Amino acid sequence: MVAEKTEKKPKLSREALRLRARTRNKKPAFVRAESWKYDRFSLSWRRPRGLDNKIRRKIKGWPPGSCTGYKGPKIASGLHPSGYREVIVYNVNDLSKVDPKTQAARIAHTVGKRKRASIIAEAKELNIKILNVKVSAAVEKKEGEEEAEGEETGQTEIAETEAEKEEAHEGEEQAEETEEEAEEEKPKKGKKPRKSKSKQELEKEGEKEQ
Repeated sequence: MVAEKTEKKPKLSREALRLRARTRNKKPAFVRAESWKYDRFSLSWRRPRGLDNKIRRKIKGWPPGSCTGYKGPKIASGLHPSGYREVIVYNVNDLSKVDPKTQAARIAHTVGKRKRASIIAEAKELNIKILNVKVSAAVEKKEGEEEAEGEETGQTEIAETEAEKEEAHEGEEQAEETEEEAEEEKPKKGKKPRKSKSKQELEKEGEKEQ
């Protein structure tokens, strides 16, 4: 059995994370005022602003409201769950400001695909952790899929246009053939068909000539 690799957290931040976890367990669940009364209200916290609001006035017997007294330990403020402090990175030069022992980089969402790839490559060389590397990989995958879909749609559109052109050409050829057949079937104008003369008429014409 191969033991799974557990992510090593900085020594200083381990105790801070434990402290934060303890204080978080002691905190009550802050509920929106009268969310238990109306279905249209969600349970997520909203600051009470009414003059007679019991939670705002902190009246005994009502749910507690959030305030600075429930704040977590100052040592753990701003810590990522991994134990590192976040530093937003916009380019490769910003990685020089990151301390790999206590800090981790987060690539800004405005950074493009090419620059993101160079930042990731440089961070691997410097042993700097990137917090949103999975997100960036998912973005690259999505962009690749969109490009592939665009190419496929372009090819299908070209094939469809070629098929339409062939159908139109075939239709024109069939129309020309039908026109030619119709012209052949029509009798020529100004020329009447000859009537076959009988034997008696031929004999009369012979007698007149004599």
